[in-house]
Amino acid sequence: MEKVSFVIPCYRSELTLEGVVREIREKMEELKDRYTYDVFLVNDCSPDGTEDVIRKLCEEDARIRGISLARNFGQHSALMAGLRYSDGDIVVCLDDDGQTPANQVDRLLNALGRDTDVVYAHYSHKQHSHFRNFGSRVNDYMIRVMLGKPKELAVSSYFAAKRFVVNDLIRYENSYPYVIGLVLRSTKHIANVEVDHREREVGHSGYTLGKLLNLWFNGFTAFSVKPLRIATGIGILATICSFIYGIYIVIRRLLNPAVVQGYAAQMTATIFFGGLILMMLGLIGEYVGRIYITLNNAPQYVIRESWNLPETSDKKAD
Repeated sequence: MEKVSFVIPCYRSELTLEGVVREIREKMEELKDRYTYDVFLVNDCSPDGTEDVIRKLCEEDARIRGISLARNFGQHSALMAGLRYSDGDIVVCLDDDGQTPANQVDRLLNALGRDTDVVYAHYSHKQHSHFRNFGSRVNDYMIRVMLGKPKELAVSSYFAAKRFVVNDLIRYENSYPYVIGLVLRSTKHIANVEVDHREREVGHSGYTLGKLLNLWFNGFTAFSVKPLRIATGIGILATICSFIYGIYIVIRRLLNPAVVQGYAAQMTATIFFGGLILMMLGLIGEYVGRIYITLNNAPQYVIRESWNLPETSDKKAD
C-alpha cells in the first residue's frame, strides 16, 4: 500500500481550507484500500485566521500536519517547506482555495505509472479572472522559451509526483525556488490529465502583478541563461543597425552636402541606446544580485511554529 502526501500552501484561506481538507478525507476514504495519506498545510504568514484553522485541523486529526512560516516567503517557498517534510511515495500539491478539485485526485494518481513520473492537472475551462488567465499564458510562454517545456504540456499548481522526483526537488536549497523549473529539470516523463476547474467562491487570487513579475523573474533567472544570450543578441543587432545607419548618413551626406543633420534623430538614437544599455545592465545586475543573496545563505523559508510534524533533525530550511 502506497502513501500519498498532500502539500497545500495556504494564504488567506480561512474560509476555504476546511472544505479542501474535507474533500481530501472523503476521497482518500474511498481509496483506503490502495493508499494511506497525510496532509501538510503550510501557512505563508497569512494575515487572516488561516493559522488558527490549521491549528484546529491538526488538533482534530494527527494526519494533518501544520507549518507556519515567520513571514510571507511566497507560494513556491511554502511548497518547498511542505515537500521537505513529506514522506509519501507520491506527493500531491494543490491550492487552498477550492478551485483545484481535491476529490479528483484519483485521476492524477491513476495516471502515474511506469512511464510517467509527474502528472499535471489540465483545465479545459479555467475559472480564473482575465488578469490571472493572461498571467498564466505569459508564464506558459516564458517556461517554453526559457526552460524548454514542451508546447503540448500544460503545467499548473495541481500535480502529483513520485518520491524520487520530490527528493530531487528538495536538494535545491537556494533562495529563489521555482517548482516548475525544478520538475522540468528532474524528469521528462511528465503527462497531463483532465480535471475540472471551479469558480472561486470566496475572496480573490493572491497573485498581484508584482507577484507575477517576481515569479517570472524567478523562473528565467534561476534556471536559464537564455535572457543573457537574448541580451547579447539584442546588443549585436543594435550594433549592426547603428553601423548600417551610420553608413546611410555618410552616403546621404556625400550625395547631398546641403542636407542638415537632425538634432531630433541624434537625441532619439542616444535615448534608445542609452535605455538599451541600462536594461541589459539591469538584467545582469539581477543575476549578480541573486548570486550575492544566495551566497549569503538567505533562507527559502523560516518556520515559526509547527504541529504534528515528525520528529526529525535533517529538514533544512535554507
